[in-house]
Amino acid sequence: MPTRPVPQTENAEEGVREANRRFYQAFAALDIEQMDEVWLHEDWVACVHPGWDLLLGWEEVRESWARIFASTQRMKVEISSVWVRVEGEVAWVACTEHVTSTFERGFDQALVQATNIFVRRTIAGHASQWQMVAHHASPLPVAEAPTLQ
Repeated sequence: MPTRPVPQTENAEEGVREANRRFYQAFAALDIEQMDEVWLHEDWVACVHPGWDLLLGWEEVRESWARIFASTQRMKVEISSVWVRVEGEVAWVACTEHVTSTFERGFDQALVQATNIFVRRTIAGHASQWQMVAHHASPLPVAEAPTLQ
């Protein structure tokens, strides 16, 4: 029985999932060089970190990641409820981030709803790749533990 060819959308979705994985790998590693590779370097890219104002342009976005990485000793990021949509050369991922950050004076845990937007570009004659153009992260409310009586 002949094998069925894989539709382009499946290959594209796999590529978007890989780009999203690389983003969270750079985030957890606190590695600005890896983050440089994930993002498209344009003046129209956008980023909203939880509690921050909108950042526009690669320079502002990169500086924000550099500040976050410099003030954090260790970061653990896991994602769940991942949803991917591809429409031509644009794709977006919605997911929940489970973030644990270690700082000089302690640690913090957060549950965050994120939307990541990617575009497919050919960079310097290489094969096309998905690059991030927007990251929007909003904190989710933490359910309070029930009071025992």
